[in-house]
Amino acid sequence: MSETTDTIFGKIIRREIPADVVYEDDLALAFKDINPQAPVHIILIPKKPIPKLADAEASDSNLLGHLLFTAKRVAEQVGLTNGYRVVINTDSDGGQTVYHLHLHILGGRQMSWPPG
Repeated sequence: MSETTDTIFGKIIRREIPADVVYEDDLALAFKDINPQAPVHIILIPKKPIPKLADAEASDSNLLGHLLFTAKRVAEQVGLTNGYRVVINTDSDGGQTVYHLHLHILGGRQMSWPPG
């Protein structure tokens, strides 16, 4: 595992704080959001500390693909059979509050646009 940054997600990866983990492999960790914005709200993080999507490099391409495929796998695992939304907030104008790249997997209800 790569060295993690000192964010809440880094602490979850290092098991310094608890999380309701629903999936883990060598590259990623998924857990239930503590402030869900939908009936099902899972956070999926890479174990490699990439602060935001804008910081990803070409060498991260395989990891980014793995995260998307893992989002599909986790959605199936938690029973999101009628569809789901995958969101990546990037930087402050994009609504990012934790600077460790993460995907929100949201479902369990009809999703509208704009969100609300």
